[in-house]
Amino acid sequence: MAALSHDERIASLTLAEVYPHYVTKAEKKGHSERALLEVIAWLTGLSTADIDRHLDAESTFEDVFAEAKLNPNASLITGVICGVRVEEIENPLTQQVRYLDKLVDELAKGKAMEKILRS
Repeated sequence: MAALSHDERIASLTLAEVYPHYVTKAEKKGHSERALLEVIAWLTGLSTADIDRHLDAESTFEDVFAEAKLNPNASLITGVICGVRVEEIENPLTQQVRYLDKLVDELAKGKAMEKILRS
C-alpha cells in the first residue's frame, strides 16, 4: 500500500487528535480554551456546539471543513507554517487546516485577538 500524500494525511487527521495540542499551545501563553474556540469559530463559522460535536464524533478535518463556512477574511492569513507559506498552498483543505494552525500559532505567540481575527 502506498504511503498517503501530505494532503491525504491532513484530510484524515481528526480534530480530536489535534485539539489537545492546540489547547496546550494556547494555554502555555496564558490563553484559555475559550480563546481557542473563538479562533476556530471565527475561521470555520461553526458554533462551539458544532465544534464539540466534531470533537465527540472524532470528525476528520475533511468533515469539519466540509461543514464550515470559511470566514471571508481567511485569505488575509499569511505567513509560514511548517516551512510553507500558507497563502501558496494549492490544496484547499490543506490550506484551510494550515490557516487554523497559523491562527493557533499566533494565539500561542500572544498576538492580540483583534489581530488574530483580522478585524
